[in-house]
Amino acid sequence: MNETRLGKWISLSLLLLLAPLSNAQINPDWTTPIAPFRIAGNLYYVGGKDLASYLVVTPQGDILINSSLESSVPMIRSSVEQLGFKFNDIKVLLISHSHFDHDAGSAELIKETGAKYMVMDGDVSVVESGGATDFAYAKDTYPKAKVDRVLHDGDDVKLGGTVLVAHKTAGHTRGCTTWTMQVREAGRPLNVVIVGSWNVNPGWRLVDRPQQAASYPGIADDYRRTFATLKALQCDVFLGAHGVYFGMLAKLDRIKTGATENVWIDPQGYRAAVAEREQAFEKELKRQQN
Repeated sequence: MNETRLGKWISLSLLLLLAPLSNAQINPDWTTPIAPFRIAGNLYYVGGKDLASYLVVTPQGDILINSSLESSVPMIRSSVEQLGFKFNDIKVLLISHSHFDHDAGSAELIKETGAKYMVMDGDVSVVESGGATDFAYAKDTYPKAKVDRVLHDGDDVKLGGTVLVAHKTAGHTRGCTTWTMQVREAGRPLNVVIVGSWNVNPGWRLVDRPQQAASYPGIADDYRRTFATLKALQCDVFLGAHGVYFGMLAKLDRIKTGATENVWIDPQGYRAAVAEREQAFEKELKRQQN
């Protein structure tokens, strides 16, 4: 698929994710289970059909990225166990950002595993208030969870010889986080990028309009920094907080039809997706400025 067609596909697919969040209107693809699978090295997918959760396995315990919905925890447990790992071996819990579809299950997951919760600085108050301090979705509350470690841009999370780097890619939330790590596949080092989010949701204000609640001071500058960060990252394995970000279902179909290459290695798709989302942001910013 060339970059033009891929960009159009990404744009159309992301429309499914840009509706206002609501606990009462959960996308069915978020709760539909799929078989867990290994991505590369010690990195596995343990999420649903579109709502992504990742397991990083190490000799000293495991790291989970995204607890997802409250109802997702049993599904994540089942996926971890299907892969042959132990749920209570999860020692660290990370998130992509503090919206209920990515972190509402954190309190229960921490209760069941004892995992240490590590969250980017801008999202800590939202997580610990159960969503009540979110700038756009304060009504989408979920169980509160205590943060054990406050992360800052560029911080490392280390466990069992694996290092994940937290990149603050704010805008979608104040502490939206893109995770990077390196894995080895067939003796080759691969740079993994797990995009936190790059979307401007309907009704959000990118310019200074104090009467509009769905915004915060400096949000447009945060988005600009986010796209600068994403463009600077080295990416071999392209992943994200939702499967639609990186064409997960289409890539799984390629595996089913006999693809011999690792379909998750997609630097071209990553560059196209970043460019398409940046263009969408700039278009929306220009519209609001007029």
